[in-house]
Amino acid sequence: MNFYKVPHKYYCGVDLHSRTLYLCVVGQDGAVLLHRSLPCDPNRFLLAVAPFREDLVVAVECVYSWYWLADLCAREGISFVLGHALYMKAIHGAKAKSDRIDSGKIAVLVRGGLMPVAYAYPADMRATRDLMRRRLLFVRQRGSLLGHIQITHHQYNVEAPGKRITYRSNREGLGEGFADPSVRQTIAADLALADHLVADEDVLHTPLRHDLRFRDLLAADSDRAGGNLHVGDGGGLVGLGVRPEICLRARNAGLHAANVLLQCVQFNNQGGSIHVGDVHPYGRGG
Repeated sequence: MNFYKVPHKYYCGVDLHSRTLYLCVVGQDGAVLLHRSLPCDPNRFLLAVAPFREDLVVAVECVYSWYWLADLCAREGISFVLGHALYMKAIHGAKAKSDRIDSGKIAVLVRGGLMPVAYAYPADMRATRDLMRRRLLFVRQRGSLLGHIQITHHQYNVEAPGKRITYRSNREGLGEGFADPSVRQTIAADLALADHLVADEDVLHTPLRHDLRFRDLLAADSDRAGGNLHVGDGGGLVGLGVRPEICLRARNAGLHAANVLLQCVQFNNQGGSIHVGDVHPYGRGG
C-alpha cells in the first residue's frame, strides 16, 4: 500500500458523485477553509478552489466518475491524488457517514500523508482499457450461460454433452433429452443469449486488434505492475495479469495474432493474489 506524502499549502478532499460533489479545503494547520456542496461542473469547481490554487492538491476516492476531475486538474496544473477505495477504511468504517463528513476525512487523510494511492490511468489509455473490460464482461456472461446448461443437465440427471458446447457444431440436439418443455425452452434461451453475446464480443474484437493503444496499455501495465493489468480501479477485487512472455510476444507481434492470453486474478485482503483461471480476451472457436 502506497501513501501520498507530498506536502502542500492547501489540501482539497472531494466526495464525488454522478451529479454533485462535496469538497473540503484545509490548510497546513488543519483549519477548514472551505466546506460546501457543488454540482459536477468544471467551471463551478475551479471557481470554488480559485482562492487556494497556490500549491493545491485535490484528492478523491476512486469511484467510477473520477475521469473528468482528473482531466480537469491535469489541464489546470493542479496536483491530483486518486485514493484507493479498498484501503480507505477511515471512510467506510465510520459510524456517522455523509458527503460532508467524507470530504473532510479525505482532506485530512491527504494532509496527514495517510491517503492510500491508486493508479490514475492516463486519459489517452482509459477508453481502450474500458473497452477491454466491457468485452471481458461479455465473455464471462457467455461462460455463465454455457455453464448453466451443464448444471441443468446435472440437476435432472440427464447425460451432459460429451463435447464442448462452446462450439456451435457440438450443440446439435442439445436439450432434447429433457421431457419438460419449459426446461428445453430454458436451454434454448441460454443458447440464444450466448450466441448474441458472441456477436457483441466480435463487435469489440476488431477495434482492439488494430488499436495500438492496446499494445501500449499492455506494455505500460506490464512495466508498472510487474505483469499485472489491473481491472478494478482503486480496490476492485478482480484484475488481469498478463503473462510476461506473452506480453513481450504481443508487443513484438503487434497483437496481429489476437491470441493474447490473460490470467484472471483475484486479490486477497493482504495484497496477495490467487490465480483463478485463464481468459482469452478474443475467445476461441465459434
